[in-house]
Amino acid sequence: MSLMDRIETLKSRHAALEQAIHDEVTRPHPDDEVLQELKKKKLRLKDEIAELASH
Repeated sequence: MSLMDRIETLKSRHAALEQAIHDEVTRPHPDDEVLQELKKKKLRLKDEIAELASH
């Protein structure tokens, strides 16, 4: 897998997490623990994308 393919895969996962966060927030009773975990995962992906993009 090339570097660009890896970055695109991570961006896709990042977008999916963003959608999952949106879905959780708009539920009648959002679960704060679930939201916190989703946001942590999204931030880790963002950091990984930035690290790969800097190479």
